[in-house]
Amino acid sequence: MNQKVLILDFGSQYTQLIARRVREHNVYCEIVPYHSNPDLEDGIQAVILSGSPFSVRGEDALDLNLDKYLGKIPVLSICYGAQLIAHKNGGRVEASNKREYGKAELDVKNTNDPIFKHIDPHSQVWMSHADSILEIPEGYEILAGTKSIPIACYKSVSHAHPVYGLQFHPEVTHSEQGSEIIGNFLFEVAGCKADWTPAVFVDETIAELRETIGEDHVLMALSGGVDSSVGAMLLHKAIGDRLHCFFINNGLLRKNEFNEVLDLYEHLGLNIKGIDRTDYFYSELAGISDPETKRKRIGNAFIKVFEEEAKAVPGIKWLGQGTIYPDVIESISVHGPSATIKSHHNVGGLPEKMDLKIVEPLRMLFKDEVRKVGASIGLPDHILQRHPFPGPGLAIRILGDISEDKVQLLQEADHIYIQKLKEYDLYDKVWQAGTILLPVQSVGVMGDERTYESVVALRAVNSKDGMTAEWSKLPYDFLADVSSTIINEVKGINRVVYDISTKPPSTIEWE
Repeated sequence: MNQKVLILDFGSQYTQLIARRVREHNVYCEIVPYHSNPDLEDGIQAVILSGSPFSVRGEDALDLNLDKYLGKIPVLSICYGAQLIAHKNGGRVEASNKREYGKAELDVKNTNDPIFKHIDPHSQVWMSHADSILEIPEGYEILAGTKSIPIACYKSVSHAHPVYGLQFHPEVTHSEQGSEIIGNFLFEVAGCKADWTPAVFVDETIAELRETIGEDHVLMALSGGVDSSVGAMLLHKAIGDRLHCFFINNGLLRKNEFNEVLDLYEHLGLNIKGIDRTDYFYSELAGISDPETKRKRIGNAFIKVFEEEAKAVPGIKWLGQGTIYPDVIESISVHGPSATIKSHHNVGGLPEKMDLKIVEPLRMLFKDEVRKVGASIGLPDHILQRHPFPGPGLAIRILGDISEDKVQLLQEADHIYIQKLKEYDLYDKVWQAGTILLPVQSVGVMGDERTYESVVALRAVNSKDGMTAEWSKLPYDFLADVSSTIINEVKGINRVVYDISTKPPSTIEWE
């Protein structure tokens, strides 16, 4: 990997989208906090400045030493970044009555500029700003505006390398030709090469893993999900049986999942041990109804089991994790209220306790890129296209306390739901689906008898990354079939409801 684009993050909610759009053009990029003021190393082809919730006019404005970049390398600045360049170089940025939120029509003044190559003179873009650039600095020219603001895009004419400022957000899908504008900057302006591909990533990662790990051994816990599976296969291709994998059954997996996933991993050639500790996890959850307490109990139990089993594998120096790029980005602080800081969710607490170094083969990939890499190394579709499944498993889909009977009841209902989605060719058209066991009983009539039995809710959503989600418009005949089958075949359930809540305000999971 010789080339990359550097994205300086000022805390925008859209920064990850910028990175995704760049990588969709097969150009490698990395996000770094603006205050890290990174130097221009060999291989950096361009710099992109993100937006921000802050105002360049405020006392708490986020500042950057622009002299390190302007004129030294092609620069694309978006929203706050564009305002910052204008503000610091003699332009005028002010709060205006002509604020823009949402869709606007771009009016391109200079269609010959390379950033607007093959772009319609009038196209829809997405605005999200309170301040407006009212005057550009000396040595800059206006390339585009909108009906509300005269300066929607500007460019330097005095620097050795082009500097562009965009008041709109080309990274969001509402900007109809935004991806093409980003592509024009990458290829027509910055001269990037489209050489960031899954095959290149696989070859480079395997080589790096071999060099980093040497002859050491690696321990890794697998979940059956996409991230841990792809990460494990990359490690396996790099070091073979010196990768030691555990797949722990906590009794909260889907029906038959433990044996099916374990069998699949063995067929893929992984050096894996299946560990069934169902009874231990159930004992730790006995009488617990609070969702957060459930999560903590499960996490602590997992760590204890993992530590116990690891003692039987001497000489381990490394801990493999399925961390992906959003985990890394969200763990880095960007000053400001929009910053979200969270610890990695994979195996919290283990490295410190076990004195192991961490290896994360996927730490620079987004979820969709993980799937592409998995496909390129031959992982089957039913792993790669598997719906996201919560780490605590069915424990947070059983509202209230956990018991073996409740788990089995939910497993049966959920199994019918998932199988029906596949039977109706709907599984791959839904981002995530699951069944929730509610802590209520409902009156029903079966035969000549009145029943008081459990209620389950079906949940299905469509999303790109889980940050927002729309409920899936599943066909009525499908829902009717699922409901009838569950009620007829799962003794103890006499009512099925369908969740039609969006995120936000509701979350995908109920707990």
